[in-house]
Amino acid sequence: MLVASIMTTPVISVEPSASISAAARLMLGHRISGLPVVRSDGTLVGMVSEGDFLRRGELGTERKRSWWLEFLVGPGKAADEYVHAHGRRVEEVMATDIVTTRRDATLDNVVETMSRRRIKRLPLSLIHISQGIVR
Repeated sequence: MLVASIMTTPVISVEPSASISAAARLMLGHRISGLPVVRSDGTLVGMVSEGDFLRRGELGTERKRSWWLEFLVGPGKAADEYVHAHGRRVEEVMATDIVTTRRDATLDNVVETMSRRRIKRLPLSLIHISQGIVR
C-alpha cells in the first residue's frame, strides 16, 4: 500500500508568522495535534504540535532547573528554552528538522521512518505539501 492511499487531505497548515494562539485555535477547531508550517509560497519550513505548547511561560509550565544544572546545560540551550517558552509566533517554537515522504512511498517505509525518528507526522515532500500529510 502507498502513502497516497492514506494521506490526509486537504492539508491544514499555518504560516511561520502566525501567533501561537492562532495555531492552537486552528488545531483545536480541526481536532488535530499538529500542523505543517508553510510559507505563503508553499515551502514547508517546520512542524508545530501540541507538544510545542506544553512548556509555556504564561501557563507556568516552563522548564525550571537548579542553577548548577543550568550551568551544565549551557547558555545556548537555556536561551533556546526561554524563547520556546516565551515565543509568540509559530516560527519561534516550531520544529525545523523535518522529515518528509512522497506519495509513492510504501507504508512499510513510512512506518519504519516514523518509528526510527520517533515522530507522529510525516508531511509529503516540499513539492507536494499542499496535497497531503500522513498521520
